[in-house]
Amino acid sequence: MDIKTATAIRRLRLVSAPEAVSFLILLVCSVLKRTTDFNAVPVMGAVHGVLFILYVIFWADAWNRAKWSAGTGLLYFVLSVLPTGGFFAERKLRRASEDAVIAARARQEGAVKA
Repeated sequence: MDIKTATAIRRLRLVSAPEAVSFLILLVCSVLKRTTDFNAVPVMGAVHGVLFILYVIFWADAWNRAKWSAGTGLLYFVLSVLPTGGFFAERKLRRASEDAVIAARARQEGAVKA
C-alpha cells in the first residue's frame, strides 16, 4: 500500500467516528426538540452535515485509491448512513490498515514473497 492510499484510508477512518457521534447527537436533539423547548437541531444538523460531506469525500477518495470492490465500497457508504455505522467502519478500517502494515513489514524483511 502506498502512502497516498494509506493517507486516504486514515482520513476516512478519522472522520468516521466523529460523524457517527454527530449523527447520534442529532437524533437526540431531534427528540428533545419535539419533547421540550430545547432546539439544537439547526446547529447539530450543520455540524453533522459537514462531517457527512467530509466522510463521503474521503470515502470516494479511499475507494478510488485502495481499489476496493463495489461491495466493499458500498459497505462503507451504507455504514455512513446508519446511526452507529461509523464506529464499525472505523474499527474495520483500523484493522485493515494494521494488516497492511504487518504485510508490508513482512515483505520488507523478506519473510513473505508477494
